[in-house]
Amino acid sequence: MSSTSGSLPVVLLHGWPVTQDHWRHLSPRLADAGFAPTAISLPGLGVPATGVSSFRKAHLAARLREELTRRGVTRFALVAHDWGATVALLLAAAAPDSVVCLVVEEEIAPGVDVEIPEPGAAHYPSWHGPFNRVPGLADTLVPGREDAYYGTFLSESAGPEGLDELVLRSYIDAYRTEGVLEAGLGYYRTRADDVTDINRVRAEPVAAPVLAVGGRYAMGSAVAEGLRPLATNVSGVVLNRSGHYPVEQEPDAAGPTIVEFLRLQWLRREQSL
Repeated sequence: MSSTSGSLPVVLLHGWPVTQDHWRHLSPRLADAGFAPTAISLPGLGVPATGVSSFRKAHLAARLREELTRRGVTRFALVAHDWGATVALLLAAAAPDSVVCLVVEEEIAPGVDVEIPEPGAAHYPSWHGPFNRVPGLADTLVPGREDAYYGTFLSESAGPEGLDELVLRSYIDAYRTEGVLEAGLGYYRTRADDVTDINRVRAEPVAAPVLAVGGRYAMGSAVAEGLRPLATNVSGVVLNRSGHYPVEQEPDAAGPTIVEFLRLQWLRREQSL
């Protein structure tokens, strides 16, 4: 890989209810390929949300943009999972000169109506969104029952392949942290505002190239289908053994695919300048 390719920072944004451990296989691959991976935990996603009052994804995208600017990161790729991907998509829409390309892992943006195909539809949970959005319900019922709440979602959404048991335990433990439950629920309770913001992206779709990564036992091909109204250049891949966590469930398939996509888009960008 050329030295120009190696100058590209890759910002990694995980979703709910996991942590930066989600990137434990991908980050070394990116570094070995000459990229500069930077994993960031959005407020409340396994970490405290100190000083954050809004979980509207457009607000989180603006906050992230400010943080990256403070770090001197002004041109970068985004690799994002779950809620992290909705934030990344809105950041790509708001900062087209900064975002070289975007990888979306297992996310369908709020307000995008696409059907999850089988076998994913039989595995990916449908209960957590409505449950999390009801004010006061999960807030009251979950404390002290984190193993059942997070453990059930993680196990169901992972599909038959499952997750590493030690990592699964670390995810649940991270979400026991004081204030994390309430913040995590906040991501679900801004749906109306998030739909409004995503509809603005429909009107002016993201121009940066997008790679959609789905797991066959979760959202599958619906990841790419859901992105096509929101971005002009979408390619997709479905990993056959994965559920909602392809980069950790099939790292030897997901990693090279993502690295090759990033390499190609960065080289194209460099050649066009």
